[in-house]
Amino acid sequence: METKVTLKSREEAKKYIQRTWILYAMLFLPLAFFLVFRYIPMANISIAFKDYNMFKGVWDSPWSGGHWFTQAFQSRDFYNALRNTLTLNLLDLLIGFPAPIILAILLNELPFAGYKRVTQTIVYLPHFLSWIIISGIVGKLLAPSSGIINIFLGKMGVGPIDFLMDNTLWVGTYVAFGVWKEMGWGTIIYLAAITAINPEVYEAAEVDGAGRWGKIWHVTLPGLRPTIIILLIMNIGRILGSEFDRPYTMANPLVMQVADVLSTMVYRVGIRSFQFSYTAAIGLFQSVICVIFLVGANSLAKKFGERGIW
Repeated sequence: METKVTLKSREEAKKYIQRTWILYAMLFLPLAFFLVFRYIPMANISIAFKDYNMFKGVWDSPWSGGHWFTQAFQSRDFYNALRNTLTLNLLDLLIGFPAPIILAILLNELPFAGYKRVTQTIVYLPHFLSWIIISGIVGKLLAPSSGIINIFLGKMGVGPIDFLMDNTLWVGTYVAFGVWKEMGWGTIIYLAAITAINPEVYEAAEVDGAGRWGKIWHVTLPGLRPTIIILLIMNIGRILGSEFDRPYTMANPLVMQVADVLSTMVYRVGIRSFQFSYTAAIGLFQSVICVIFLVGANSLAKKFGERGIW
């Protein structure tokens, strides 16, 4: 009996492989890409625990234990960059995360399809501009003497205001232009989630006497909740991560106290000063904390009955 079952299972497996081998063959290249360019390079994490010498290579460099972590945790620059990274990312999360949700709901409520398409195109466009271009736009718009914003404020009897020279104003500018750049692109996911909501639910809500705001509150937002939770978890997982091009291009020497984040510190200390082991230790610390935040946020979401990422 067992022999018959085994033979049957082998035949079924053989038929399954004959039907689907092309799909597995197509998976080979993506798997090879991640293996070669994502997983094998992880071995170089050992640089954080070595006195790395580029002439000796990773494996022949001597071990240093946790020396570089100790040096980082005793550095005032590290704590300043850590504080700035957390502050800017939290502001991005608090202000930038709800923005595409609100915009998606507003776009969904527009009755004119043509106007809606034009509006969507306009708000999507900033996403395709690099931060090099945007930082140039910011400099021209907010220049104290020739910027359009300060010219307008001057006609109102206010200013000029040095938006990019004052620490507090620079942080506000950084967050505002970050929201402007990514808000439209983020609405794509939420608009797709809204289209998946059953129209009959809106009709039932309307029969029950719900107006436009009532349908948004009781139908649209609950329909968006799973998508919001998943994206929120992913954003919390990046709370200690930071872009390089955005703070690097928008910063200037007068606001480095609030503009220097972990990514720019790694570039300044690691690439320009050749302290590779020191910055590898900072990068490893940053990655571990991001994983902890991601797992914690996912566990918290599951605790409250949400689906989570895994």
